[in-house]
Amino acid sequence: MTEDRLHQMRQMVDRLNEAADAYYNGRGELMTDYEWDALFDELKKLEEETGTVLEDSPTMNVSADRIAGAKEPHEYAALSLAKTKKAEDLVKWAEGRKIWISWKLDGLTLVATYDGGRLRKVVTRGDGHIGTNITHLAEAIQGIPQRIDYKDHLVIRGEAVISYEDFEKFRMESGEDYANPRNLASGSLSLKDVNEVRKREIHWLPFTLVHSDREIPSWGDQMDFLEELGFVCVERTALENPDLASVQNEIDIWTKKVTDGINPYPVDGLVICYDDTVYAASGSVTGHHATRAGYAFKWADESADTVLQHIEWSCAASTITPVAVFDPVELEGTTVKRASLCNISECERLGIGESGTKIAVIKANKIIPKVIRVIETAGTLSIPQVCPVCGQPTEIRTSEVSGTKTLRCTNPGCAAKQLKKFTRFVSKAGMDIDGISEATLARFISEGWISRYGDIFRLKDHAGEIAGLDGFGEKSAANLVASLEKAANVTDQKLLFALNIPLIGGDVAKKLLGSHPLPELITIARESDDPSVFSAIDGIGPEKSNAFFRWIKDDANLDDLQDLLSMIKVEATETRASGNRCEGLTFVVTGDVHHYPNRNALKAYIESQGGKVTGSVSKSTDYLINNDPQSSSSKNTKARSLGIPLISEDEFMELFVN
Repeated sequence: MTEDRLHQMRQMVDRLNEAADAYYNGRGELMTDYEWDALFDELKKLEEETGTVLEDSPTMNVSADRIAGAKEPHEYAALSLAKTKKAEDLVKWAEGRKIWISWKLDGLTLVATYDGGRLRKVVTRGDGHIGTNITHLAEAIQGIPQRIDYKDHLVIRGEAVISYEDFEKFRMESGEDYANPRNLASGSLSLKDVNEVRKREIHWLPFTLVHSDREIPSWGDQMDFLEELGFVCVERTALENPDLASVQNEIDIWTKKVTDGINPYPVDGLVICYDDTVYAASGSVTGHHATRAGYAFKWADESADTVLQHIEWSCAASTITPVAVFDPVELEGTTVKRASLCNISECERLGIGESGTKIAVIKANKIIPKVIRVIETAGTLSIPQVCPVCGQPTEIRTSEVSGTKTLRCTNPGCAAKQLKKFTRFVSKAGMDIDGISEATLARFISEGWISRYGDIFRLKDHAGEIAGLDGFGEKSAANLVASLEKAANVTDQKLLFALNIPLIGGDVAKKLLGSHPLPELITIARESDDPSVFSAIDGIGPEKSNAFFRWIKDDANLDDLQDLLSMIKVEATETRASGNRCEGLTFVVTGDVHHYPNRNALKAYIESQGGKVTGSVSKSTDYLINNDPQSSSSKNTKARSLGIPLISEDEFMELFVN
């Protein structure tokens, strides 16, 4: 092999390892998944041609996290899977045996070990052989129970992930800048404060039963066993006789779940595994792959070249994000003309210029438009000196953790920093205004249309301008106006929740209004000098009383409320049960509803009839309401295992309404 080719391989390995190190350790993204896969494939091809593999090549090693903490060897090696972009390879690997298809979740792999029914430890994958013990953070990660009803030795491997919705919510509310949910998840597990980790809404989804003292030779049965113990496992589908037609059909079905936004978590492909776990364990280990442990399928991202029109600076929370607006291109069956550039560091990494810059874009993992490279730069990127929302000075801040540079507004009173409260205001639990997402709110704030609650109902005055915005149109604007008119009639309980008063959630609002109508609550607070004036109300106490009292006492808050009340009609909520048809019964409601406008309306009816609605299935649940009784969802599965009746909405109405 020539020295030039060896030097070329050395550069490839260094670039890939550096990028992987940032990828797995919550730091700024050094290259996109698209770029990493392409360079990885190029390196692998070069290794095959030359017969030379460098010792630290990523084709032979599992990338390690560098999370701080005590290191601990794995009882069972956590190796990675070989990958392909061809359905034919999956069929060949399956060998006609029964297989399971599941998500290749894009997060951080954690291994949980139980003994005597108690959680003993949680360890990161690390390099596959040695990981970091993060057991102290387990209570902050949803899906890792401290106790289970199984007394023997149990080892489970799963993925710690953050949903797109929770990622955007955290990013908006915190002002912290992360490239993607996986980046946030890995960065969060480096924290020491359990409460800080809890804010990230990390979910752990098991995908492998590594060991149990009970012999279960079927992977599907293993997942069922874990769900019987209370775990929420990865979504999966079985294929009894996998041929090219059936495998391709399933790939298409799962791909549509991604493109339609049905799957809430980030994924970067699919995984197939044998149902026969004995056969799966009989394979050899090649490099850092166990040949029969599973096979990963990754989508072949479709790219397109286009020309940058301009950079739009979008202000949400305290971060001002650059957004590339470019000549429209067709990708994955849709027209794409905008892509977030995340932060200034990403712009610098790509070499983004001004209008006329030629760029290549993809829809990463079939969902998120992303600029992957600059083909030809035109001009130099101009960073705004003032906030596009309030006009106050901006500043560039560099993260001490990741080194990422972001643009921030220096004005603490900027309307964009109030995005959290406006998001709660329009939510289903609040004013229930359809068609206004957090991203849409951020857009309207950036346009200067929203600075107080009442401004949201004044959006009707901007209907013509909204129709002209990119991504909207006349129909969207008309739907928004209709939603605002519908939401203008609201109950006092939903209004009180929507106002984002500290410590005043839905239940507290219900208790306050159960003691006094809203106008009386306002009068009492305004005329009293005692912050604990409401503390005698059952379930309130001095802390919540003080929070409500101080909010009402603030003249600016009261002015905003009176402005809002001039545009809406408020009805008193019936706080006592009006009947007893559900008295003493506990329900869980999941999935879509048809007779009621939404699940909250069904919940309200149950409570009005003396019943109780909870969010999870347990032994105290009397009925699970689900219009898809054949679903293999975790709630359905758990209800069946506990012998809890699973009824449709029609059956509920027959039993408790008609």
